[in-house]
Amino acid sequence: MSEFTIKQEELPKTWMLTTLGVVVDYGGTYRAEPTDIANSDWVLELEDIEKDTSRLLSRVNFSQRPSKSTKNRFKAGDVLYGKLRPYLNKVLIADRDGYCTTEIIPIRPSALIDNRYLFYWLKHPMFLHYVVSESHGLNMPRLGTATAKAAPFVLAPAIEQRRIADELDVITAKFQSCSQRLKGIPALLKKFRQSVLDAATSGKLTNDWGAENKSSWVPIQLSEVVKQFSYGSSAKSAKAGLVPVLRMGNIQGGRLEWSSLVYSSDPKEIERYKLTKGDVLFNRTNSPELVGKTAVYQGEMPAIYAGYLIRVSCSSRLLPEYLSYCLNSSLGREYCWNVKSDGVNQSNINAKKLAAFQFLLPVVDEQVEIVKRAEQLLALADNIESHWKRASAEADRFLSLVLYRAFCGELVPQDSDDEPASELLLKILEEKEASKSTKKLKPKPHSRILRHPKETAAMTKTRQDDDVKGKPYLTECLMRLGKSATAEALFKIAELSISDFYKQLSWEVSEGFLQDKKSTLELGDAT
Repeated sequence: MSEFTIKQEELPKTWMLTTLGVVVDYGGTYRAEPTDIANSDWVLELEDIEKDTSRLLSRVNFSQRPSKSTKNRFKAGDVLYGKLRPYLNKVLIADRDGYCTTEIIPIRPSALIDNRYLFYWLKHPMFLHYVVSESHGLNMPRLGTATAKAAPFVLAPAIEQRRIADELDVITAKFQSCSQRLKGIPALLKKFRQSVLDAATSGKLTNDWGAENKSSWVPIQLSEVVKQFSYGSSAKSAKAGLVPVLRMGNIQGGRLEWSSLVYSSDPKEIERYKLTKGDVLFNRTNSPELVGKTAVYQGEMPAIYAGYLIRVSCSSRLLPEYLSYCLNSSLGREYCWNVKSDGVNQSNINAKKLAAFQFLLPVVDEQVEIVKRAEQLLALADNIESHWKRASAEADRFLSLVLYRAFCGELVPQDSDDEPASELLLKILEEKEASKSTKKLKPKPHSRILRHPKETAAMTKTRQDDDVKGKPYLTECLMRLGKSATAEALFKIAELSISDFYKQLSWEVSEGFLQDKKSTLELGDAT
């Protein structure tokens, strides 16, 4: 159960916990064929909605993205819900008329339900927990129509819905502004780190080092200041063993990442490829943008290195850390890009090309000062990144907490003069009954099960009872009524809550025990 679960007893007295299908006509869609859509009409796809934020990323018309598939028609003010991979939390309020993929369900609430209130509920952590756990399909999970209708819905008085939505509009606008700034920090840190490396390897970082210590920076080829270039082990590694085998994935951001390790227990391999503190590991084979990434082995633990890496053993004239800065600088990255050999999916830089790398070399004393200053600045960036990660995690939780409070009645003051939700629900049901004769919807194959029975029947059973769980319980109830009956009639004798009733009904229809015949339910082929 989610920590954000809301129970009826926790709600204000004028509120009630019901189901989505009772409050809105989920799944009652107007279909449109491509021939019905004008070139200038807005056509919305799931990819156009940013996950979680509900920001519209692009607005595309039919001429820009022609399609041969059937679409759902929507009107301005409709709440558009993405049922495919619902964990992506893609919900949008349409600001104009248009058409959308059938993976998006337009929900047109009545005037008794504030569309913004509905929008925020579809993003509530309790609702998200439900749809994620109840969706079907492994790779591309979808929320079924009957399952969606059985989803929980917290109904507040109509006037309070607007007050809550108004307050949430203000809070979420501020939150999204803050969130956008937070999202920009990693790019700024990446740029900062790159600037540090570029300044370190061009002399700018030690401009103030003192005239008496300042030396001339001489261009040099790497082969002149390296004792040895050697390729790593090509032997097969194991998930467990004596020493870890460092691979290209262990080089991250100019440092060694000691996770996702593999191991070797071969004494000959360990002796031949063992690393010494100060060895520079160069990634010779990788994707084009990653080939050439570099890190220094600091002797963290005994280790060897794999064949996609080159070990560079520096002479006394070259500090390993300074070499790593040079290879990870803009100059070094550009050199690697220019000399790499490209294959189908990977690029390669051999030891000969690496040895030909030219860079500026100061004296060792200045290299020491460079490494000292660079490490301080890079540590500062790491500290900022650590704070950013914590802030991002808290920001993600913040909106969930706000929504939780909002739908518990804790965000805005209660007004005892508000019409209770129970009376509002009666009006909603009466309005839906009155509109049945005038609506001309084209429901999807799986959207016909729900008939909106009022929750007045006795509820003494659950789906966990022995005579219900995994059994055609509703089918047996239908047999007592005859060979066919309306969903409302079946509900009255089922003794299940609305939520359990729809879940059980959906399962028995999918298993073939029952058949949905638009106006009635009948015995299926499996009975």
